[in-house]
Amino acid sequence: MKPLIIVGTGLAGYTLAREYRKREPNVPLVLLTDDDGAFYSKPRLSNAFKDGKSADQLLQMPADEMAKQLNATILTGVCVSMIDPQANTLLVDGQTLAWSKLVLACGANPVRLPLAGDAVDQVLSVNNRLDYASFREALIGKRSVVLLGAGLIGCEFANDLAGHGFAVTVVDCAPHPLGRLLPVEGGAALQKRLEQAGVRFRLGSSIARVDRSAASLKLTLDDASVLDADMVLSAVGLTPRAELATAAGLAVQRGIVTDQMLQTSHPDIYALGDVVQIDGWVLPFVLPLMAQARALAATLSGQPTPVHYPAFPVTVKTPACPTVICPPALGIDGQWLNKTLPDGWRGEYRSTGGELHGFALMGETAIRDRLLLAKQIKDWLPVLPHLSTTECLPA
Repeated sequence: MKPLIIVGTGLAGYTLAREYRKREPNVPLVLLTDDDGAFYSKPRLSNAFKDGKSADQLLQMPADEMAKQLNATILTGVCVSMIDPQANTLLVDGQTLAWSKLVLACGANPVRLPLAGDAVDQVLSVNNRLDYASFREALIGKRSVVLLGAGLIGCEFANDLAGHGFAVTVVDCAPHPLGRLLPVEGGAALQKRLEQAGVRFRLGSSIARVDRSAASLKLTLDDASVLDADMVLSAVGLTPRAELATAAGLAVQRGIVTDQMLQTSHPDIYALGDVVQIDGWVLPFVLPLMAQARALAATLSGQPTPVHYPAFPVTVKTPACPTVICPPALGIDGQWLNKTLPDGWRGEYRSTGGELHGFALMGETAIRDRLLLAKQIKDWLPVLPHLSTTECLPA
């Protein structure tokens, strides 16, 4: 019997495997990964340093224990070099593996900015547990860090490092932190609280060069000003790892295009997690991933189940300013209604008809309303039977 093969052992791959095993305890299951296959909480990477957590301490279960728990074969440190969609096979380190169904849970890679300078190779990114191990080692003896990007991960790392005594400067071309998720007033409130925690911001700016200097790194900004730092950490975003899918001729745009069953343009290949684009959305958040895994497990077990997204509040791990954001769906005609509170800030995104479509809460008092508000928001993506991947097939 040909197995179900899952490419990827991150949160997406392992969550799907667990959900699938609840339904199909004995069907052959194989997971493939190019790393060590250890299970850990990736969201903890951006706030683990202040807690004194090493990379090994983040590990929750090694691959061999996961294999026993899942009754699965887990091949670690392997390279999947090709998908043959006609033969339903994969080429893995020169060996051909056949599959009944294939799931791509490949995740995403950090975006690398096109920087100039002789120290570009010193710019680090943290996208997995092994990256985090290298990052912690590189921090030894350092005092100052420049962070590229004031998005979710950038702000979380900034708070974490500043709380541990590092001099932190965040550089972003946006006018305020979390520019894609917050209105100006909310971004300003978050910035103020992080600045009170010791974080400095250089907003409306971008890094052009990273060069070596006598004792540190020299960063030249687009306005020709210069910052000195012992370390540079890039957190400017992620790009789906869709190269395998593209080479196999699957429909790929921003991510691997799927329908609402998470089926790609090949009837036996599915995708989920950070690598997926569904109805134009790429949603690299935990709650959508969990919804995808539950629905896809049912579909793969013979119970076709479309995935839909309820409102998903995102907790921003910035203790200096406890924050929960539920961003409005794109294309909703409305406006932010903002209110400054004694210990924080509250914003509600309401349509012209007064319906709530999103919110942002800052401060211990405000975040208590996150579940109450989330219940008032319609699903981000309801069941849409018309979705089709064939409309997005390569020419």
